[in-house]
Amino acid sequence: MGAADGEASAAEASEPERRGTKAGSRHGQVTTTASPRAAAGGEARFADLGLPPVLVQALRRGGIDRPFPIQAAVIPDILAGRDVLGRAATGSGKTLAFGLPLLVRLFGAPSSPRRPRGLILAPTRELAIQIETALDEPARSLGLRLATAVGGLPIKKQEERLARGVDVVIATPGRLTDLLGRKAVQLGDIRVVAVDEADHMAELGFLPQLTALLNKVPGEAQQLLFSATLDETVDGLVQRYLREPATHAIGAGPAVASIATSPGRADTAAAGEDSTEELGSVAAGPNIAHFALHVRRADKRAVVSEIAARPGRTLLFVRTQHGADKLARKLREIGVGAVALHGGKAQNQRSRTLAAFADGTAPVLVATDVAARGLHIDDVSLVVHVDPPADPKDYLHRTGRTARAGASGTVVTIVTPDDRDEAAQLARRAAVTLTDVEVRPGDRRLAEITGARRPSGRPLLEPSTSAVPQPDSSERSRFRPRPKGESRPHNKKRKPGAARRSSR
Repeated sequence: MGAADGEASAAEASEPERRGTKAGSRHGQVTTTASPRAAAGGEARFADLGLPPVLVQALRRGGIDRPFPIQAAVIPDILAGRDVLGRAATGSGKTLAFGLPLLVRLFGAPSSPRRPRGLILAPTRELAIQIETALDEPARSLGLRLATAVGGLPIKKQEERLARGVDVVIATPGRLTDLLGRKAVQLGDIRVVAVDEADHMAELGFLPQLTALLNKVPGEAQQLLFSATLDETVDGLVQRYLREPATHAIGAGPAVASIATSPGRADTAAAGEDSTEELGSVAAGPNIAHFALHVRRADKRAVVSEIAARPGRTLLFVRTQHGADKLARKLREIGVGAVALHGGKAQNQRSRTLAAFADGTAPVLVATDVAARGLHIDDVSLVVHVDPPADPKDYLHRTGRTARAGASGTVVTIVTPDDRDEAAQLARRAAVTLTDVEVRPGDRRLAEITGARRPSGRPLLEPSTSAVPQPDSSERSRFRPRPKGESRPHNKKRKPGAARRSSR
């Protein structure tokens, strides 16, 4: 059993040993994805996967009738109580793939205050909130209660919500650790735990917190691990926490390194999978066209500006927070409705930014890689790498913002002469075939690929600003034009005693 909150330090210290004694039981044969029909989507419906009718009806009311391939593959395994290791392309429906059967597994039993029975861990606030939004209606249909526990929002309200009792907590590792320290939640009743984007948690430095949390979950809890990429940083989690997992890899992009196969584990793969490949083929994923737009350094800003002025929702990726703010400001100055998103903004600012991008108030989002994971904004038809990504995984997750849920999209990388070698190496490592095109501002080919056009040149305000700030009344009176001959108001303060001296 995992350690509950408030256990003695000696008991906590012995937890890894208890986990270690179970490691052998977790290293059985790895099975792979479901039938070829399921992997291809086939004609399966949610009702065919074992989901209860009330949940199927809730999905149908939301316009969701047929499962995506990853959903058709993993839902039966999760409903059967198996641990699952899943890899699928970003935007392929992973949230519902683990979320729906998790809810069904918890259906029919109550949860006590501060003791949820389901736990979903995500690396970022935005992803956690998105998961809650996606699962809210299905959970309601089953009479289950959800709550998020994320940083950047008042912790007191989250404590109060947990005290009323919830069935599933969707949390970031840092905030859940804080709540455990305040004794606002305990994990001793967890029956199912899902970890989304585990590799990104490792990249953000959350792996120690993640493992500490998983050590507090009962050893017999069902473990689900999902991501668009699964590399060596995740292998330790697989070895330590998953028991004979069913492994599914459908339409996935780069898997930067294979998951190590421990003794006794079979190294098998179904059609369309390759669990030992260095990098998967992006062509197996969404319908995306990839271009490398070669520009002169002096033309880069003009080319990016014309691309941003295109009709439609556009996502521009840059490396730094300062670069995101600067580019968004420059675009607004030339008439492009752009907003910036990065980790340096407060949660309420990030929420307003995403809302403006989602509702079309600002059709252009300039972002750092904080937006590259988990966020689902409909109808992003173009992703632009203004600054090339650092590695193939970043390319994958940036690219995954377009062509979601079976749609198509375009991804372009702006390449200056200094970036040519880096861009070519990145494409090889990511197993992406780029179409190289030399472009200049105003080129017909640039317009054909991206829809680029000249910006209007009329400056725009930030969407959160409703009007140009006006000076207050005192400022207006101070600087108003004065009729000829009218003296300037005297605002200089008199020195003490000056009035008495002037009267003598």
